[in-house]
Amino acid sequence: MPKPIRHVFVCAQSRQPGHPRGSCGEKGCADVWEEMLYQLQQNEAFGTVAVTNTGCLGPCGMGPNVLVYPDGVFYNNVKKDDVKEIFSAHLLGGTPVERLRAPADIW
Repeated sequence: MPKPIRHVFVCAQSRQPGHPRGSCGEKGCADVWEEMLYQLQQNEAFGTVAVTNTGCLGPCGMGPNVLVYPDGVFYNNVKKDDVKEIFSAHLLGGTPVERLRAPADIW
């Protein structure tokens, strides 16, 4: 497998309903994860983009959270409908989606 240009991590953390921190799981991270894999396949980006689901990335109340390396770009409140834009603009095009970036005090 060739070294990817970008590696995207999608939070898949789920906690019990009512947990004080909440979780990306209760906010739709499964849909974000599935759409990210779908976009990977649709764009045939297996050699340039790696996609990994992960545990908690931190700001649970602002999830679903997505982190892109090596760029160090952190996205919050990502919805399934945002994934195509993240994939085409950032993961393939190199331009982060500013409207979804975490606030400076978070990341």
